Amino acid sequence: MTWSLFPNTKAILLLTGRLHVGQHREPSEPLSLREYRKLEEHLREKEFQPADLLLGEPEEVLDEYPSGDGGLERIKDLLGRGGRLAQAVDHWHTRAIWVKSHYDEEYPSRFRTRLPRSAPPLLYGCGDRSLLNEGGLAVVGPRQANEETLDFARQTGALAARAGLPVVSGGARGADRAAMTGALEAGGRAVGILAAKLEKEIMTRDWRDWIADDQMLMVSPYDPGAGFSRGTAMGRNQLIYNLADAALVVEADPERGGTKAGAESQLQKNKKHPDQQVPVYVRDLPSPGLTALQKKGAQPWPNPETPEDLKTLLRPSTSASTSTSNKPQTQPAEPAETEKGNQQLLLISA
Repeated sequence: MTWSLFPNTKAILLLTGRLHVGQHREPSEPLSLREYRKLEEHLREKEFQPADLLLGEPEEVLDEYPSGDGGLERIKDLLGRGGRLAQAVDHWHTRAIWVKSHYDEEYPSRFRTRLPRSAPPLLYGCGDRSLLNEGGLAVVGPRQANEETLDFARQTGALAARAGLPVVSGGARGADRAAMTGALEAGGRAVGILAAKLEKEIMTRDWRDWIADDQMLMVSPYDPGAGFSRGTAMGRNQLIYNLADAALVVEADPERGGTKAGAESQLQKNKKHPDQQVPVYVRDLPSPGLTALQKKGAQPWPNPETPEDLKTLLRPSTSASTSTSNKPQTQPAEPAETEKGNQQLLLISA
């Protein structure tokens, strides 16, 4: 089977992708986000893009690039994984999984604007790609939630659906899944940003029909076969907040847990970078966890009752103009160019 990738996407996959196919060991450890950013900065200073590493000899592109963990020999080893990449791409293609790099015009513009130094270089996904730039309401909460909290999450998801706004969440059981299901069952749309096992999750009965009906998008910054870890969960959390127009925390443990940590991280970011801030709301409920988040800057949820109330809360400017409601108000810091207009696709054959 033959599949096509934009040159920059292919180069970034070779440099950073885990390419979890078979049991073969990687020739070299793929570049971390920090290492990749360092390499990309060097390329930009020399007026190159990652795709230029695939043309000719990498030594010519990486002239004066510092040696070390991300040095030339390691990069050459990673770029030489063409066979493994072909197998991986073919594997993903048969499962309707696509890959977008941050050079691609469909990559979320909110990530470029709000996460200029920590946006993932790659996104793997299955479903309607247009949802990457639709915004919406992020709804997050604990896995262990009581029925009253789950019902509130479902109702909130249904309200977002009636307002024509996607629900963005983590896809985990509990409050996340309740909010997403509430939106989908009300005829709306949802985006699940996963911390692990994208390939497995898209095949479950919970989601596959919604994906087929273009109501659901599953996406992850991690290899579709990668397993769960605390690090992947925390990395995923910031993407949930920053893909949406605003976020609602329906419940949180006051002492520990990913919901608490993710909300606190976003609130801290809002204070440091007010120009990139995402409003964080907490349910208006006597709860030690939610009260603690309010003390750190979260706003009480005003309990919008109608779809118009919710749209006004999330997108106050839409009543005056809808032309910019889905677009960030500042230009993305990087990358400087996208794949748009690049007519040469690389064919991957397996």
